[in-house]
Amino acid sequence: MISIKQINEEDIDLCYKLDSNTISLWTKKQWANEFKKEGTKIFGLLITNLIIGICVYQIIIDEAQINYFVVNKKFRKKGFGSYLMSYLIKKSEKLNLKKILLEVSQTNATAERFYSRFDFSTVGIRRNYYKDGSHALLKEKKLTTE
Repeated sequence: MISIKQINEEDIDLCYKLDSNTISLWTKKQWANEFKKEGTKIFGLLITNLIIGICVYQIIIDEAQINYFVVNKKFRKKGFGSYLMSYLIKKSEKLNLKKILLEVSQTNATAERFYSRFDFSTVGIRRNYYKDGSHALLKEKKLTTE
């Protein structure tokens, strides 16, 4: 059974382990800091009780910023990432947010294709942003709120 639930600080080790086995973006201390940021929610994508994906989602005034989005490598290209992203978009629309923002490495073609399927467009570039010297593409999805 697939579900999405908000996870909390006691799950730092799970977050860090999944991160370490996928994109290795943050240290354990950085994960701890994410749980303390105002307006930040961390969602886990679960199959039964196994966390297979994580999204760090921060609301700033009338926008959402996706600071982290990953699905375990074994579960990619099976619709799980789309399930999580659709959930985040619906949640953002219900909150009457105007847009969702994120950044992705220009070298991550798979993620680029994924985000474009949800109508994220590139609105800026942060040059030499990542450790490997690659640029960060700033992506935005405008929301239709009622």
